[in-house]
Amino acid sequence: MKKYYRLTLVTLFSLFLTQLSNAQCNASIGLTTSGSKCGGTIQTAEPFLLINSDPRSAGMGDAGISISNDANAMHFNASQLAFTDQKLGVSVSYTPWLTNLGVNDIYLANASSFYKFGKNSKQALGFSIDYFSLGEFVYFNYNGIPVSTLKYRDLALSLAYARQINERLAIGISSKFISSNLYSNYQIASNLSLTYKKPFISKAGVNKGDLTIGTAISNIGGKMMVYASSDFLPTNLGIGFALNKPLNEKHRFVLALDFNKLLVPTPQPLSTDPNRTWKEVSPITGILKSFTDAPGGFSEELQEVNISMGVEYWFKNKIALRSGYFYEDLSKGARQYFTSGVGFKYKNFGINVSYIIPSINKRSPLDNTFRFSLAYSSKQMSLHTTQRID
Repeated sequence: MKKYYRLTLVTLFSLFLTQLSNAQCNASIGLTTSGSKCGGTIQTAEPFLLINSDPRSAGMGDAGISISNDANAMHFNASQLAFTDQKLGVSVSYTPWLTNLGVNDIYLANASSFYKFGKNSKQALGFSIDYFSLGEFVYFNYNGIPVSTLKYRDLALSLAYARQINERLAIGISSKFISSNLYSNYQIASNLSLTYKKPFISKAGVNKGDLTIGTAISNIGGKMMVYASSDFLPTNLGIGFALNKPLNEKHRFVLALDFNKLLVPTPQPLSTDPNRTWKEVSPITGILKSFTDAPGGFSEELQEVNISMGVEYWFKNKIALRSGYFYEDLSKGARQYFTSGVGFKYKNFGINVSYIIPSINKRSPLDNTFRFSLAYSSKQMSLHTTQRID
């Protein structure tokens, strides 16, 4: 009885978090119930690993690969930690889930931190913990009588190392322990990241802003098992751009743009795979296949790329206003929404809040939901010297 329910819950959990298309796919013929080609919405194990735990970037359409050089860089791009000008930082956040349905025991809690060290403080260690609660489930026997209850939880512990290669380039690597009582095993996954910063300094030595380019491959690891079934981790390739533009001493803008693609094989109609092995390839083979295996060819591969864009305005580096937009193709999950957010800084403390506004009729688990974070960072250090750019 419990075996059946656990397998069912894993399936439902994946359906919730990956936002499947409305049409149902008949894999044997490769068509949906409406007669169109299967959209190939990608499903993975542990999709909670993709939930954005940073309300700052959440207010900017979930664009965070190149904006976060604080503790929340642990989620997007750990190499950013090497560029922060604080000695240490801590952030805690809370993301409620499915609040539109009146659910109060499904949520994501995150705590992240970092510490700078080494000569000229060009190295950093980071740590984060993600705890996802899926609520409490009641098991019934065949007579409809409750016999037991179980609380389902997911946990991810991450440890990262970041280092500046030079004044403009930094690398990061992290390991992640992933555990869930929905699955029968745990996994160790890895993240690899890279950040490049290009400052703009006038001949008079005035700071004109900077451009940050970041990239990260996250959740590289083995599969999660549930009885006879196995699922890929949500390995993801992200590329982000951020332009930081100060207007004067009081006003500053940040423009951000991210592109993300799951490096997981696209579901294939069984008729094209007699041995039904498309889901059974190794994780590395799956990563390589993910760039060319979409049934619709290159155009469908492009549909698997999610786009995040956002803008942030700072007043006196104390008050921030944010807005953004997240786009996912209708055939690949249909998450499309506007975001907004605010941030406040007082001395070494900060508060960030974000809110999602759906832009289409398809509902998201985060629709009309507030996300919160509290952060602390030490005083700024004079770490970097920037060469003048003529």
